[in-house]
Amino acid sequence: MPLPFLTADRAFDDAADDAALPFDDRDQWRRPYRPGPWRVGTAALSLLLASYILFAAVIIAFADSLAGAAICAGLAVLLVVGSLRLLRVGTWVSSRGVRKVGFLRTRTVPWTQIAAVRTAQQPVRWLGLPRTVQGQALILVRRDRADDGQQLLLTDRNADFLARHEAFNRAADSIEVWADEYRTTAEYEPTA
Repeated sequence: MPLPFLTADRAFDDAADDAALPFDDRDQWRRPYRPGPWRVGTAALSLLLASYILFAAVIIAFADSLAGAAICAGLAVLLVVGSLRLLRVGTWVSSRGVRKVGFLRTRTVPWTQIAAVRTAQQPVRWLGLPRTVQGQALILVRRDRADDGQQLLLTDRNADFLARHEAFNRAADSIEVWADEYRTTAEYEPTA
């Protein structure tokens, strides 16, 4: 007797799984897509390496070399923090704006400064490496910057969407819908 709720290969037919629930707080920052397998796999391998390094730190500490154990433990903590930060990387939206979280820095753009959010066919970086390939990109166009007013939000070749074109289309559509909804409400809200 198959138990589909216990298997990892069950089909996710409902698009409602990715949709926000009506009682969800829209003021909270949320990522409108799941992290991709490349990002999760890299973070998992990094955490596995950190566990081995922590185990080595314990062995070194029992061998009465506390300085070496502290160095190993510090390296393991850096790996854990780095892999957790890697899982946070992406595009986040809320009723306040769009937040592009990178590995080292985060940029937030309020809806009032956004002119358009659109999908374009252009050369994009493959997995964030210098090599570029032809792909799709979700671009944010800002009102407040006349020169270089475009900011890249998502590509279909990054670690979240490589070989997951349907997920990219769904995420790009949901961010465009959020942008259309909140740009119009931000224009009509009185500023205090």
